[in-house]
Amino acid sequence: MEECRMKILKIILIPFLLVVSFSQLNAKSLKIAFFASSSENGYNQATWEGVKDAANAAGDVEASIFNGEFNATLQYSQIEDIIASEEFDGFVVVPNDTVGIAGAIEQAIGAGIKVATSLFPIGPDLTTLEPQVKGLTATAAGSPVYGATLQSNEVVKFCANKNPCNVVIIIGQKIYPFDKLRYDTFLDVLGKESNIKIVATVEGNYSPDVSLTGMTDALQSAKDVHAVLSNADQHLLGAEIALQDAGYDLAELYLIGGGAAAIAIDAIKSGQWDATFIGVPYSEGYLAAEAVIKALRGEKVDPVIDITKVGGIDPIITKDVLDANPGWKPEWGG
Repeated sequence: MEECRMKILKIILIPFLLVVSFSQLNAKSLKIAFFASSSENGYNQATWEGVKDAANAAGDVEASIFNGEFNATLQYSQIEDIIASEEFDGFVVVPNDTVGIAGAIEQAIGAGIKVATSLFPIGPDLTTLEPQVKGLTATAAGSPVYGATLQSNEVVKFCANKNPCNVVIIIGQKIYPFDKLRYDTFLDVLGKESNIKIVATVEGNYSPDVSLTGMTDALQSAKDVHAVLSNADQHLLGAEIALQDAGYDLAELYLIGGGAAAIAIDAIKSGQWDATFIGVPYSEGYLAAEAVIKALRGEKVDPVIDITKVGGIDPIITKDVLDANPGWKPEWGG
């Protein structure tokens, strides 16, 4: 009788154990590597928070961060090293060199790793969000040309009744493909207006301190400045100190940054700055990581995630826009 019961239990339990075993295989834990352009950068830090939260929300996903130190060569080597380690299933990359990094991304995809890019497209054409590297899982980004064009048009509006209208441009670094494209867009749009004079260009390297020094130097020769056009809010933090030290009243100037950091939103609300271009770094990280995790689990993924349409607010954020959207919150400090 006892032997009969044991046989029955085996018949019942063996299929159950097989199901559990297969479930455990299918639910294998995943490891995601986040390659920050610089882990000290506030925008990247917010993107990392989004990556971590997407991993936590998905369950049984571990995320690790690697600091690119704003060094394209270092970041390329990091990606190659992580591919060789065979420890990670997916990558989220904020590229330092949007063109040069493509070779490392091709290697990753060839090794079976799912890859999403955040903030910028990867490939030679920064005007499109469509994948340029075969097999790329997703691009959670916006076109640098789109943002730079909108920003420049706002400066044109401000300068409409000033002749001359003297403008200082602050760009990250012109050696970066995305910043070179932004800078060229600034020059193209402003250059069509005969009343607008670009009196100085400063490379701020996404640092308030570097921007302060650069702006202070520029104001030695650039006189009677009317507007400052920058691709990054961090730049305006330094620029405003230099302008105030030089005797300018910020309320009389036109100041526009980029990234929609909390510092910018506060400055716009108080009337110190005029506008910033949208930035949603947390959402970029979350959506990019979510796409990678879904792809690894065999789910369908949209390869194009236009971050300028995320957040439900006008991409050029002014005080009027903020007043019309009182519940909107910035995704990073700055």
